[in-house]
Amino acid sequence: MNQKNESSSFYDNLKRAAQVRREIADRLSNIATVINKSELEAAEASGKLGLETDSQDISFASENLRQGVFRVLVLGDMKRGKSTFINVLIGEKLLPSDVNPCTALLTILRFGITKKVTVYFKEGRYPEQLDFETFKQQYIIDSDEAKKLESENKSAFPNVSHAVIEYPLPLLENGIEIVDTPGLNDTEARNEISLSYINNCHAILFVFRASQPCTLQERRYLENYIKGRGLTTFFLINGWDEIREGLIDPEDVEELAESEEKLHRVFRTNIGEYCQIDGQDIYNDRVFKISSLKALRLRLKDQNAALDNTGFPEFLGAINTFLTQERAIAEIRQARTLARLGCVRVREAVERRIPLLEQDVNELKQRITSVEPEFGKLHEIRDRFQEEIKIMRDRKSKSVADSFKAYILNLGNTFDSDFLRYQPEISFFDSLESHKRDSFNTAFKKAFEQYINDKISAWELTAEEEIREAFAQLAKSAASYSASYTQITDSMTEKLIGQKMYTSTKIDAEDGSPAWAKWAMEFFSLASGNVAGIVLGGAGFNWQIILINWMAVIGISSFLLMFTGIFLGPVGMAMIGLGVGTFQADQARKELIQATKKEFVKYLPQLAQEQYELIHQTVENCFEEYDREVIKRLNNDINSRKAELDNLLAQKECREINNETELKRLKSIDAEVHCELQSIESVYQNLLSVPNRCSRSQALPGNADRSALPPP
Repeated sequence: MNQKNESSSFYDNLKRAAQVRREIADRLSNIATVINKSELEAAEASGKLGLETDSQDISFASENLRQGVFRVLVLGDMKRGKSTFINVLIGEKLLPSDVNPCTALLTILRFGITKKVTVYFKEGRYPEQLDFETFKQQYIIDSDEAKKLESENKSAFPNVSHAVIEYPLPLLENGIEIVDTPGLNDTEARNEISLSYINNCHAILFVFRASQPCTLQERRYLENYIKGRGLTTFFLINGWDEIREGLIDPEDVEELAESEEKLHRVFRTNIGEYCQIDGQDIYNDRVFKISSLKALRLRLKDQNAALDNTGFPEFLGAINTFLTQERAIAEIRQARTLARLGCVRVREAVERRIPLLEQDVNELKQRITSVEPEFGKLHEIRDRFQEEIKIMRDRKSKSVADSFKAYILNLGNTFDSDFLRYQPEISFFDSLESHKRDSFNTAFKKAFEQYINDKISAWELTAEEEIREAFAQLAKSAASYSASYTQITDSMTEKLIGQKMYTSTKIDAEDGSPAWAKWAMEFFSLASGNVAGIVLGGAGFNWQIILINWMAVIGISSFLLMFTGIFLGPVGMAMIGLGVGTFQADQARKELIQATKKEFVKYLPQLAQEQYELIHQTVENCFEEYDREVIKRLNNDINSRKAELDNLLAQKECREINNETELKRLKSIDAEVHCELQSIESVYQNLLSVPNRCSRSQALPGNADRSALPPP
């Protein structure tokens, strides 16, 4: 790999990907324009073809693709060098790297014509716009203050939600949006804000520090918020060049090699399981040793610096492949499928309309009457599918709520062993001294919050899996109903025009299903986290976001009452008057845990009951939103087919149609839409032909044969 060109190649490919997205967006917009124009003209011709919904879907997809971005979430504990890394990535010292502003605020970096910052607040306060210097003065704290706040389990700015920095940088202009998060040791409430972005990002960049490999806190977050969620995560081991500085003899080559090998094994052991896709080991494509400070120094001296021996060329090669090829291809593939669907709908409508132009009013009425039974059958399919959705809704809302209740009630049985890993690091012997008691209480409370959040997160994964399986079953049902639906509509067409119709636009089986079925089968689902992708009709269904919103409701706030009872009540009182000897301290710790467990178990039935209905309703909402959108689309499809016939009949009854002129107009519509589809197909094929540039010359040891991702 030519390391000198990797950085510029990344930016060039981003620019090209953005151009491709705009071109496809333009083509989709052209298709929508052709449809809209034809429907307007139809009022004075043979009547509308019933394509309004198709036009709306394509128009929204065009705008969504045009405005979409590749959103990247940067996670990591404090003092891991996240800001320095981001500065290297964007090519400018935008974020101060000596004092980390993300310790205080979640910050979103996006493109803007002018440099400005908007700070968003909680509880309805209007956002505040600032220049960048004022923002740094008001919202950046030094490291000592950050540590103090961490020890007290407090946020620097508790009333602030997040900040958005707009900046005219090439990386941001070419479609990258960076979400920079507070350190993982920030308060649990702040962490919830950071982690709520996970499902709304295309990729996660998890930053470690070589000098502090895989801390307990980092392992905790990987286990509870990354594991099992199907997220694309790149792991960056920062400060790799600093390993030498920690050696007794920095020039000892063997000692350096041994130290590096030990670190390799630590990281491989702790994050190897997060680098698996469909049984393939992609560790060497997801884990990178980098030196952000060295890279930033090079970049500030020369924007076009090669960044050799910093790890950035290798990382940029991998992120380049993911964002500009794998991700871009997935989005354009969706756009192509949507264009195909539109083309099929137009061609079928045109090919139905042309034979009907020759029929007189009476014959047309008879043929329309002949297909009334088929319309009834379509309604039956709709009703059967809706009933199946409702049955699944009732079953799963009860099942998930029951599982939560059982899970919560069982926490007391494992509390003693589960809570061991969360106990505060502060010396319990010291905590018995009155002037240190508050510090211990604060640390203990934070530990308890972490325990609760991790337990809820663990259950959430099981709930997500159960709901995912339910929607997978509904997708299979949608496919089955779609096949029956298509047979009926084909039969209707044969009755209307007197022959079978074979639409040549149906390139493969993927295009044979009606649009409502595509949506019901979640082809355009946002559940993969692709917020910038093509969403059919603007109704991208993401049940995970519904669950995230629910989690925000039942999160830490649900336990504040319990905290008050524990730390200001019996458990707090249990610490007063305890002895200060070593034996007494150990015994007091055990008593504290038992007192905590006693209060905890006492509260569990109340918690389980309080949240049962909320969880039941939340899961119901997931399926009801799905139900509403599927049935709306089914009704739209049925009604548009009926309207298509009624429009033609109405026109024939009120005016003489020039069949020759109308035939020419209809064929022109079909040709224009097909031409735009061909352009999209061409762009898509060109995108597929771009060679994979991902290469690892500094791959971490462990897996000698690098496993490539499966081709798109």
